[in-house]
Amino acid sequence: MFGLFRDDYDDDGFRTCSVTGMRIHETVEDHAQLFGLTAVVALVWGGVFAFTVPMTRWELIGLLDHTNYYQHLTLHAWNLLIFWMVFMEIAILYVGGPMVLGRRLPLPRFAKAGWGLMVAGAVAINYTVWTLSGVNEAPLLTAYVPLPTAEGFYAGVIVFLLGATIAALPFFVAIWKEKRANPGRSLPMVAFAAFVTGIIAVEAIVGGLAAFGYALAWRTEWIANGDPALYRVLYWTIGHGSQQINLVAMITVWYFLTHVLGGARVVSEKVSRTAFILYLFFINMGAAHHLLSDPAVTTGWRVWNTSYAFYGATFASLVHAFAIPAGLEAGRRARGEGGGLLGWLTSAPWKNPAFSATILSIVLFGFLGGTTGVIMGQMQLNMTWHNTLATVGHFHGTVVVGTTLAFMGLVYFLLQTSFGRELAFPRLASAQPYFYGGSMGVVVLMMMYVGLLYGVPRRTVQVVREIPGTDFSLSAAQPLFAIFGVLALLAILGGLSFVIVALGTLLKRKPLSGGAAAATLLPGGDPMPDGGTPPPTDDPDGDAAGSPAEGADDPPAEPGPAPIDDESLHAQDMRGTLAICLAFMAVFVITYVANWYLLSRLWSIGA
Repeated sequence: MFGLFRDDYDDDGFRTCSVTGMRIHETVEDHAQLFGLTAVVALVWGGVFAFTVPMTRWELIGLLDHTNYYQHLTLHAWNLLIFWMVFMEIAILYVGGPMVLGRRLPLPRFAKAGWGLMVAGAVAINYTVWTLSGVNEAPLLTAYVPLPTAEGFYAGVIVFLLGATIAALPFFVAIWKEKRANPGRSLPMVAFAAFVTGIIAVEAIVGGLAAFGYALAWRTEWIANGDPALYRVLYWTIGHGSQQINLVAMITVWYFLTHVLGGARVVSEKVSRTAFILYLFFINMGAAHHLLSDPAVTTGWRVWNTSYAFYGATFASLVHAFAIPAGLEAGRRARGEGGGLLGWLTSAPWKNPAFSATILSIVLFGFLGGTTGVIMGQMQLNMTWHNTLATVGHFHGTVVVGTTLAFMGLVYFLLQTSFGRELAFPRLASAQPYFYGGSMGVVVLMMMYVGLLYGVPRRTVQVVREIPGTDFSLSAAQPLFAIFGVLALLAILGGLSFVIVALGTLLKRKPLSGGAAAATLLPGGDPMPDGGTPPPTDDPDGDAAGSPAEGADDPPAEPGPAPIDDESLHAQDMRGTLAICLAFMAVFVITYVANWYLLSRLWSIGA
């Protein structure tokens, strides 16, 4: 990083990636590496608590007492749900923006300042939570008012959010300069998706500043009383909004890596872009499911947010659920890679961990996180999920087996392209996505089962053997907790395997030549495509690669394998995608009906 990993830039600071064909400026690459490596550090630190937390909930082990458990749960949540994700998302903005557009990174000092503030905020939060004493309580992720915690925690959150805002500014400036230079030209698909991600991030950050600024004012007694209902409404703009950033960033990675590594093509850019636009208006409505049991909101508000408005985001997700596998099938069939119903899929590069992590992310997110998110968003069904361990299972089905796996795939890709290194321990790297995704998928299912079938609460320690002060027992859930505990240990080993491969790759420093990278990563081992970089443009700021040339008004090509004409693409059979989508819908319908059945069984309580 900052010259430590590459020295093959030209006099203007650009290099041509042998895999994507993009012209990449060193300022973009340096800062994407900086944020990406910081994200992995947060993943490692949060992973420590990914061991202590489940080993406490598995009461056979019962690792921590009540005080330490909530402290560890707080650190687990903030480091993995926030710091690992947001640092990676800033890197994704830099890749999807100036890197794809072939531009320098504007305002590099802002990027560094943003990184510094984000690190300072993250360190302040970790230190404050680790050293809590007196009347202060571990705030968990939500930090609900009037639960008191140290002022340094609230201040650290505000500093982190301000840093993320500053770090995102160079991305928005790059988009503005691109449109200023080429007002009549559409952004490439990946850049457009990153732009939508950035807008949703701004919405979430503004809500977070409002929520934690309000909480800090209450905690320091600038205001006499904190209104819990007001705080909850403000908080979930960032509490759930941050997960919506994860969702859209994850889908951006899906489009990018399936295209570059699998040869996928976007079958209809208008449809896919429309789905991203729907996210702008409706995705944050999903936050409503956290407040459906809250007396502070009206019935009309609940009905609107959990039905009419929420359907816009659900429809957009269903579009992507069809468009991504359809693009993969059409692109691979057009290249003659695989026949029959699923030959295009079985012939894909499954030994490449960047590709397998991406596809597993799509499948596991769809079947575990996506379906349950829609179910939880229903006002009636939410009653069986709210504040049970099933809720924890849901968001592990979104941000762990979904977003984290996708981000792991992106790290594998960048290690070989941006850092130019051959992956260390190649067999371990190939197995890691399957090992991690499979074991974590079972953990998610067990959390959902013990929450739905037995009503095991979230966050609370030692409830299976007995609930203090009552004769009520949840001991029937112990077998499922045994499966949960064993598979959680295996998932932790899977996460550790990722860290070992990533760290070993950087320390090994075995360079991967351009030709070897293309042969390893591109479908069919294609040579570097000629059309991977947007054509040279008349750029008034001098940020873009190249110089004015004939064809500057042509639409920019996507990075990756050589393009396939639309006529050849649209002539391809997509029956494999149809079969997969029908199977997905069948699972969703069965799950939906089963949840209504479980809800109907609750009415006998108190009869």
